[in-house]
Amino acid sequence: MKILDWSNPLNNAIAPKDPIVPIAPTEKNATAAAEQARHALNDSITQNDEEFTALPPVNVDDKRVINGLTDVNQLAPFKYPWAWEYFLNANKNHWTPLDVNMTQDVHDYHHKLTDSERHMFENVLAYLTTSDILAMRNIGLAVMEKMTAPELQIYQARQVFEEAMHTWTYQHCIETIGLEQSEIYNRYRVVPEIHGKIKLANKRLNAALSSDMDLTNRDDLEEFVMSYLFFAAVFEGCWFYNGFSPIFALQRRGLMKGTAEQFQYIMRDEIMHYGFGMKVVKQIIEEENVTLDPKAIEQLWQESDAAESAYGHYILPEPMLGYNAQDHIEQFRFIANRRAKQLKHAEPFPGAKNALPWLNEQASLRKEKNFFETRITEYQTGASLSW
Repeated sequence: MKILDWSNPLNNAIAPKDPIVPIAPTEKNATAAAEQARHALNDSITQNDEEFTALPPVNVDDKRVINGLTDVNQLAPFKYPWAWEYFLNANKNHWTPLDVNMTQDVHDYHHKLTDSERHMFENVLAYLTTSDILAMRNIGLAVMEKMTAPELQIYQARQVFEEAMHTWTYQHCIETIGLEQSEIYNRYRVVPEIHGKIKLANKRLNAALSSDMDLTNRDDLEEFVMSYLFFAAVFEGCWFYNGFSPIFALQRRGLMKGTAEQFQYIMRDEIMHYGFGMKVVKQIIEEENVTLDPKAIEQLWQESDAAESAYGHYILPEPMLGYNAQDHIEQFRFIANRRAKQLKHAEPFPGAKNALPWLNEQASLRKEKNFFETRITEYQTGASLSW
């Protein structure tokens, strides 16, 4: 009989040959065991003369996004059914990078892309893979533990998983194409334009990682809301949304289609992340009666624009067919105006134009697939997801 190695479960691939037959307890033994368990429980409850008193049920109206006083372990009844719907919809969208054929991408990268296109492609991957790890840590370590309604935490647990999946996707692309992983992963530390975006994100998000942040204190509360607003509206709502566009520009020309298809999956996830985050920010502002400083919000957008502009000029030092640095920057500003209006803030970049009118269609998953060559890209397991 094989002894299971609990210190290394991977060594337990072979099942024990000798079946283990459980011994059915007699009725008398079962009754005695139950009685003994009840006595032990009573002894534990009444220790130090404390007697068990049934607690009142959770009042759904007492739930809050943060600073709630109800039992965070009791899921229902929901106060925020929209958060539960986000979780259910997210679970209709499960995929892995291994579902996408990358054969053409390997050929395209080595034989069809120009030097400037390869430069763009590599640096987009270098930025995105670092950013998604940062996003995973921010949700898992900073935001999620401050939520006091479990329906919010449950969606954010799924979001942490999805950020990890996105990080795997970028790693899979880097490895499959044959790029030097240590060099690509290190670029955020040595390329000033990539480092600038990561540095700004760390500055804006690290405040929320503080373990001694007291959200009943107005200063700490406003700092947390500004941090979460940056994460939802800028980091995920603009930088990620805009970050895939150069790859989609290649896809429009029939290049790097496997990478672009994976980015389409990621885009669908990120749109849900952004939408959830914006809803949480607005809910906190309403519940906690928060008034944010307009000058602080304006500074947030200006800093973000400066970082994105430097990055856009770096990844696109010269135009490629159908896309250039100015398109990239203008599209960021156009999207930023939309995000600001959703929060009922003034447009940070009045007059910004939609530089990429093709983006919404290009970013959408397509159904035109050869069934025998690839899985259908409408990967949802349920009804169509509205996004």
